[in-house]
Amino acid sequence: MSLTASQKKQYRTIGHSLNPIVTVAGNGLSEGVQLEVDRALEDHELIKVKFNVGDRDVKKVLIAELCEQVQAEVVQQIGNIALIYRESDNPDPNLSNLLR
Repeated sequence: MSLTASQKKQYRTIGHSLNPIVTVAGNGLSEGVQLEVDRALEDHELIKVKFNVGDRDVKKVLIAELCEQVQAEVVQQIGNIALIYRESDNPDPNLSNLLR
């Protein structure tokens, strides 16, 4: 699943007004965090995740690991916030950030 430049631009525009749904902190990528991100991606397709881990290198590794585990793709990363996308099988028009 690879996004084109125009798709990324469109998703960044939509993501600008979103608030982070999940926060990854000192405990890292626990099972609960992974399940919550998975559920949020299924409902919303495009979400923001906040990483409060301090070290820049650790943050990049955690973002890549999270995306690999939930089969998602990073649209954009700015500071401690990552905008993540995964297409839903049956998107709900009331919940999806792409269909609203």
